[in-house]
Amino acid sequence: MSAQAAFQRGVHPLLQLLLPGREDAVLAVQSDQPLRERIDELAAKNTEGSLTTEERDEYAGYVRANKFVAVLRREAKKFKAGSAA
Repeated sequence: MSAQAAFQRGVHPLLQLLLPGREDAVLAVQSDQPLRERIDELAAKNTEGSLTTEERDEYAGYVRANKFVAVLRREAKKFKAGSAA
């Protein structure tokens, strides 16, 4: 089983508790402008290879959070499609 499949399997029960009826709210959430700017700044420094250790840790946290949010949004779309059927 891939790491992604294992993650999906692990969080699926929690998502079944959290998502029904909240799909639109989950899909509407966006990060604020200062956060987007900070992530862009760190991404640029990462590309340049100039992140400090602290910045690397911070950036890794944002990358992990982004992956989780992507999973949450994908699952919200599935729940929404299922409720429309």
